[in-house]
Amino acid sequence: MERYASKLVVVMGVTGTGKSAIAKALSTAFDWPFQEGDELHGPANIEKMSHGIPLTDEDRWPWLERCHQWLRQHRETGGVLTCSALKRVYRDVLRQDLDLTFLYLWAPQAALEDRLRHRQHHFMPASLVPSQLRTLEPPSEDEPVIPVDASPPKDVVCRDAIDAVRLQLIGEVPPVLGS
Repeated sequence: MERYASKLVVVMGVTGTGKSAIAKALSTAFDWPFQEGDELHGPANIEKMSHGIPLTDEDRWPWLERCHQWLRQHRETGGVLTCSALKRVYRDVLRQDLDLTFLYLWAPQAALEDRLRHRQHHFMPASLVPSQLRTLEPPSEDEPVIPVDASPPKDVVCRDAIDAVRLQLIGEVPPVLGS
């Protein structure tokens, strides 16, 4: 395996974009630690989402702080974290005092809802997709972001994401994928 510099990557997007699968692929490809952001939610947040109740900003702040703490703990080793990071202010919390990149996964609403209807063993219902899309503030050009279309099959999205991060690591600007 080729060794690359340590890097912090937050794989972001609404539910159903494949954040976990893509983050695990990046973690394996670059030999960086992986953290499933959903595991950092408190029990009350998971309970709300399990019942189709959208989280509020107040619900999210402690979770975002735990995500940021994980990133800070891995600034030397690099790491890959999944986090919806739906609003710019949330992304600001995550990147505070850190050099990181957001890998932004996006897909049409119908594709997301279809994926969630077929997903098993996850607390997030398809009914929350519209709420997440309303909350989403897509990253701006002035944010450290690599956008990737999550609509293709998972193996294609994984390849595109790995290639884009690899290009960034060697100092090349990755293309805007899928646009």
